[in-house]
Amino acid sequence: MATFSFNLSHQRYYTRSHNCSDLGFHFPSLFFKNPRIFRSSVGKSKIAVSQSATASGSVKEVLPPALDSSSDPPAIFDGIPKLYISYSCPYAQRTWIARNYKGLQDRIKLVPIDLKNRPSWYKEKVYHENKVPALEHNNQVKGESLDLIRYIDSNFEGPSLFPSDPAKREFAEELLSFTDSFYKAIITSLKADEMNESDAAFDDIETALSRFTDGPFFLGQFSLVDIAYAPFIERFQPFLLEVKNFDITDSRPKLGVWIEEMNKIEAYRQTQRDPKEHVESYKKRFLV
Repeated sequence: MATFSFNLSHQRYYTRSHNCSDLGFHFPSLFFKNPRIFRSSVGKSKIAVSQSATASGSVKEVLPPALDSSSDPPAIFDGIPKLYISYSCPYAQRTWIARNYKGLQDRIKLVPIDLKNRPSWYKEKVYHENKVPALEHNNQVKGESLDLIRYIDSNFEGPSLFPSDPAKREFAEELLSFTDSFYKAIITSLKADEMNESDAAFDDIETALSRFTDGPFFLGQFSLVDIAYAPFIERFQPFLLEVKNFDITDSRPKLGVWIEEMNKIEAYRQTQRDPKEHVESYKKRFLV
């Protein structure tokens, strides 16, 4: 069995907020079985009506429009759990996937916020941090995406997203702690216009995916770890291929299989966006 170790030069863990506060994270998302497909893709955004998933099957969910400065607030602290997100925020996407996978579409109400033109009542009445994601539950509002996916898993019904096996739990904690360093490595590469750190970061991901052999995911079976990494890998994949001609799955078969298997999960598929928007957003961010 392969032993996972963080061998990056930036291996110390970086502390950063696990949420979206501004347009810096206004990115759409999509995985590709063939990473070059997006070059000819002109798909439409899946915001209006889409397929969501539960562990037992599929349910159709009509996604509400994002609320902006002209929108009235929803009923707050009325006993109905609410998940405040942005459709384009990768951190919010983590919580959205967890909600869907546990089959909580009818239990936790989705409340999308327009980060470009956010309503003033969101900061004043809902979440003083004025960021997404945020979860309203039991007359409290909680934030930070990694905390929230754990909270949703622990406090709501549905299939467990955290393993009971001690070895897997230990590795899960290590991988969750590493998410910030992974993100930092890719962004550093993009800003420096060289791919050494990105190469090492994705090599670490490939090694991590080799740890357990009872399934294609980080812990063998689908878990919070996959949810934590998915929104970022899916954003980096098409952009790096388009702009850097860097295929993250090249010589990384485990990662390629992981992406294919993630695409099969209906709970995730509902949260996907048009890859063209994604590439253009990153181009603007890095002045490509």
